[in-house]
Amino acid sequence: MQLRFVQGITSTFFLICLGILYGCNSAPVPPEVAIAETQEHELWRAGAEIYTPTEYKAYKSVLRNGKDNLIKEQGRFSWFRDYESVQKEFSGILSTGNNLLSKIQDYKRTKTSVIAGQIVFYQGKLDTLKKLTSLINEGRVSRRQLMTAELLLAEVQRLAEKGKYQEAERKLKVIPIYTTSATEAITPVLNRYADKEQIAKWRTWVNETIALSKEKGILSIFVSKIDRKMVVYRNGVPYKTYSVGLGKNGFHDKLYAGDLATPEGKYRVVKKQWRSKYYKALLINYPNEEDLRQFARAKRKGIIPARVGIGSLIEIHGGGTEGMTYGCIAMDNKHVDELFDLVDVGTPVTIVGAIDFDNIISSTIKDL
Repeated sequence: MQLRFVQGITSTFFLICLGILYGCNSAPVPPEVAIAETQEHELWRAGAEIYTPTEYKAYKSVLRNGKDNLIKEQGRFSWFRDYESVQKEFSGILSTGNNLLSKIQDYKRTKTSVIAGQIVFYQGKLDTLKKLTSLINEGRVSRRQLMTAELLLAEVQRLAEKGKYQEAERKLKVIPIYTTSATEAITPVLNRYADKEQIAKWRTWVNETIALSKEKGILSIFVSKIDRKMVVYRNGVPYKTYSVGLGKNGFHDKLYAGDLATPEGKYRVVKKQWRSKYYKALLINYPNEEDLRQFARAKRKGIIPARVGIGSLIEIHGGGTEGMTYGCIAMDNKHVDELFDLVDVGTPVTIVGAIDFDNIISSTIKDL
């Protein structure tokens, strides 16, 4: 009994001494704990669960363990709390979290850069295709495809800005379907203007027309579709140059009635019509013998519809260069007036696609 009393006195004295030495405050919680709470929120906001799900799951596990150990330590009597191991553990958690955050930021930077590069690439391709389709006025099919591709590209941009990289990449994979379809729709037309043999043939026609003008001392006309330009030669020398409009499918070679294409070949004026639906008109002798042979070949090969005819009534007429014709060559009325004063029935008229190998189509097509 006396011994227990002495032990009680000793314990009380010991606690009083601890109280004197350390006061009533417990050891402070390490600052790493509060920093870890902030870090956890930053990782959540950065999308760690989306971009680095496995690493984030591991991080959450060690963080949970750290919090459990912190609670255990806080459950001890305040004078006996020791946060050294907790501090060490949370330092490791912070290090892991910082590495994870850095990895997420690198991932985002890389994805943003790659997608931005793809957007620039496809936008350039779309601009080129739009330029070409506009130039050759081709395009109900191709333009629909290009419009869809442009809408997709805008969507990709918005998704990338929101950090939805996977969705953006899925959209990017669809865009080539539309650009390829648009390219295939216009390639047959474009290739004719990049074909050196074809251009050499057109150039020969033009040279022969100019030579005829010089040899016989007459006027002759050549029309370059790609330039939408008409040049009138006198005695083999350029005399007048005019802007012209073409058929709705003017860059195609005419194959049959109703294809809205402007024919290519060597023709002559066969009639001057002073009164025309389009102000005044010079009728040319389309179809000529070569047109008839080409029409027959196309029929045999099934390239053109079986029941169509070859067509006729191709004119150089007024009405302005902006409106689309059904295959004729259109001019401003004041220029048709000039041409009527110059030209007689029988004047040679040569219509070609291009005479220069390095034309706007052949140079642009390289960017596709």
